[in-house]
Amino acid sequence: MPQIFIALGSNLGSSADILRSALLALNALPGCQVVNCSHFYRSKPMGPQDQPDYLNAVAELNTCISPMNLLNKLQAIELVHERVRNELRWGPRTLDLDILLYADLQIKNEGLTIPHIGMSKRNFVLLPLQELVGPEFVIPGVGVLADCLAHCEGQPSLGMKIE
Repeated sequence: MPQIFIALGSNLGSSADILRSALLALNALPGCQVVNCSHFYRSKPMGPQDQPDYLNAVAELNTCISPMNLLNKLQAIELVHERVRNELRWGPRTLDLDILLYADLQIKNEGLTIPHIGMSKRNFVLLPLQELVGPEFVIPGVGVLADCLAHCEGQPSLGMKIE
């Protein structure tokens, strides 16, 4: 099965409980198994700063679900966790699930971009991913994870491992 990585984030409600619930929901998807998960990291929001800090993590999955079908299932899990999509970019949310990597695929269409757009500049994604794969991991079409992370250092969203 291909190696797939999903980013999890939450900054509304009981974020740690929401992330744990999302991991259970991912694992319950037919044809899907969570094989590993990073610690939870606290980070400052990317967008408007008048919102709570985020908890972020990265989960590794084994699945036979296609990328587009997986995206649809992730969005359904977000809805179950009361995710509200509105026009505010990078606003607060109960749950955000993003496909970071799907094996070595590179996809760019209207609904899905893999590797996830901007992931190479977001230490709240790269730190937990590095915990799972190590610093020498190569992000397809992007480069070595440690090199990407080096360009993120000093940004205000640097995470703290909390769980």
